[in-house]
Amino acid sequence: MDLILLCVFLPLVTVAWGQYGDYHYGGYDYRENDEWVNVYRQGFNFQCPHGQVIVAIRSVFNKKEGSDRLWNYACMPAAQSLGEPTECWWEEINRAGTEWYQTCSNNGLVAGFQSQYFPSVLDREWQFYCCRYSRRCPYSCWLTAEYPGHYGEEMDMMMYTYDHYIRGATTTFSAVDR
Repeated sequence: MDLILLCVFLPLVTVAWGQYGDYHYGGYDYRENDEWVNVYRQGFNFQCPHGQVIVAIRSVFNKKEGSDRLWNYACMPAAQSLGEPTECWWEEINRAGTEWYQTCSNNGLVAGFQSQYFPSVLDREWQFYCCRYSRRCPYSCWLTAEYPGHYGEEMDMMMYTYDHYIRGATTTFSAVDR
């Protein structure tokens, strides 16, 4: 009898254990040796490989370099529960020198960023690369106020589990602080 129960439950445990990896990220693979995706005052375009989304963002600020930031991103495959990506697109541009709030339209998840620096306003414009998956992403979204709290702070934000995704961002702009 015990052997029969073992034969019945062992496959279930194996399936459950295999799904466990679908809900927790391992380490984050930022670009090697803190290699930034941009240099100060320059534009950049960063896209995750197909089927992956942004799960970590790192940034440092330098006032002497035009009040600009260096950026670094990490990608991970989207949870299998979301299915395959069905379409990806670039959202509208968020203009430099303005405050903005944007989320990916059509229930998309952020899979990349494009940015251009404008020395006339000491600010960047942003465009999100978004991907929609075959199964719907939950809508219980909220803004985190943790990163960064002040315009000059360093930023190191990570999504720790597959039930959290980056769907958008917001910014403030101060003509005084730039």
